[in-house]
Amino acid sequence: QVQLVESGGGLVQAGGSLRLSCAASGRTFGSYAMGWFRQAPGKEREFVAVVSRSDGNVLYADSVKGRFTISRDDTKNTMYLQMSSLKPEDTAVYFCASAPGWYDRPVLRREYDVWGQGTQVTVSS
Repeated sequence: QVQLVESGGGLVQAGGSLRLSCAASGRTFGSYAMGWFRQAPGKEREFVAVVSRSDGNVLYADSVKGRFTISRDDTKNTMYLQMSSLKPEDTAVYFCASAPGWYDRPVLRREYDVWGQGTQVTVSS
């Protein structure tokens, strides 16, 4: 059974940093694109970043470009999201997700088939 588990969320002041981790099991990690999404209260879940399965190419939402860095370590079956210069509007539950192998850098929620339970990130002003 495929499982994704996020960790690293918490409370941080504006301008601070956090690193989220997503540990995967039950799937050949390196064969799948991996992404981060977030959902703020009362809003739709939105794309944050994705790292491809093959060459490590990445893609970011405009709202986080230049502040967040996505990476993966296939030897540890783990993906990361380094978040810097955090803003109050980054407050959300952050989810990691895995996409079927035919996708390169999926950005749509429906393109992912496995999701973690989410981790809360709160940025205070």
